[in-house]
Amino acid sequence: MLVLLGGAVFQGTASAATPPAGQATRYTMTAFTNSSESNLYVYDSPDATGYTLRKGPAYTPPSGLIRDPSIFKHTDGFYYLTYTTNWTGNTIGFARSTDRVNWTFLYNYTIPISGLTRTWAPEWFIDTDGSVNIIVSLTSASTATHFTPYKITATNSALTTWSAPTQLSGIGPNYIDTFIVKVGSTYHAFTKNETTKYIEYATASSLTGPYTMRKTGNWAGFGDWVEGPALVQLDNGGWRIYYDGYRAGKYWYSDSYDNFATWTTPTELPGLTGFARHLTVLKETVPGGVTLPTNTTRSLRSANYPDRYAVVRSDSLGHIDPVSTSSGTAVKQSATFTVVPGLADANCYSFRHSSGRYLRHWDYRIRFDSSNGTDTFNKDATYCARPGSTSGSIRLESYNYPGRYIRHYNYALRVDPHQNTETFLADSSFTVVSPWT
Repeated sequence: MLVLLGGAVFQGTASAATPPAGQATRYTMTAFTNSSESNLYVYDSPDATGYTLRKGPAYTPPSGLIRDPSIFKHTDGFYYLTYTTNWTGNTIGFARSTDRVNWTFLYNYTIPISGLTRTWAPEWFIDTDGSVNIIVSLTSASTATHFTPYKITATNSALTTWSAPTQLSGIGPNYIDTFIVKVGSTYHAFTKNETTKYIEYATASSLTGPYTMRKTGNWAGFGDWVEGPALVQLDNGGWRIYYDGYRAGKYWYSDSYDNFATWTTPTELPGLTGFARHLTVLKETVPGGVTLPTNTTRSLRSANYPDRYAVVRSDSLGHIDPVSTSSGTAVKQSATFTVVPGLADANCYSFRHSSGRYLRHWDYRIRFDSSNGTDTFNKDATYCARPGSTSGSIRLESYNYPGRYIRHYNYALRVDPHQNTETFLADSSFTVVSPWT
């Protein structure tokens, strides 16, 4: 099945996979910030967790604001933004870029509804028929209340003319920041209840509805006083939601692997929580990435403790221990592994010891166990290669716990959540070198 989000086409949960050798996933984030609602900041990430600033400010409109920027890539090869232009009024803004970081203002578009007082949070939605749509929150109230989501559809490929607005039936009034993804034939809407301040969830068989509210209140554990939901599908098939905890001054993400029924414990977005505001993320497959040789034996040398290597000790737990030419045969064997295609995803990697046991995580500790053939074991033993902190080094991201990396702590190997610190990046970086045996 196909899922469309932010202008890109993704495989659905059952068939999502890491890109093959020579290609990589890139997540591009556009956001305004606590420091400025008139400047766009652009970040990207290989893993949807650790984001690097590419340019900031990257774009300032000729007038007004750039709140709630939403990004997608059109069939003409350009990247497009739409955004909130002001706290009050009836327009949304448009800008265009060839490279995601340098933007050119296009125009402000007036929503043709008489009496609008606020026009907020436009979000791109590209349907399976190829139509380019924007979901936008509108109100004619004298105060910022009673928003309702509407759809407008581009009527030309240049994205300069738009259909009459159509209200999304079943959502509202008093819902704002509606973000929609499509899985199979079902439209899934995540939207903020402006009265309760919760992100709620609705589904429909048509983009314009009628939507049925499926989950309300604090159904997913996201908390209250949250807004700006934005979703992207991860390489392992799960879905990640980002959202703005604006009262607490924090930014969060959470993942779902069961068609949006349950979600992982919310985690602050490393390095950007408290700074980024109401963002969207575009997923693309691009040339590049990290490739390891498979079906060959290798050793993993710590990037910041180069005399230490990943080893399996007699208790089956993983550590980084000193290994040298003077080490005994058993020590050298403990630091030697065969790199094989990932048990859960052949475009990632698994590491098999000469004893036949695989490097896997259990209760977040790295250990070496014999395969029991289960789906859980295969995922626990699969890691996706990402660029490391030093030239030639790699980082190994857990396949089934995206955002967690193999790292050493007190010389013990763990899978810990990404931290935006030099220490964590160094602790989680390894160099793949010739085997000790």
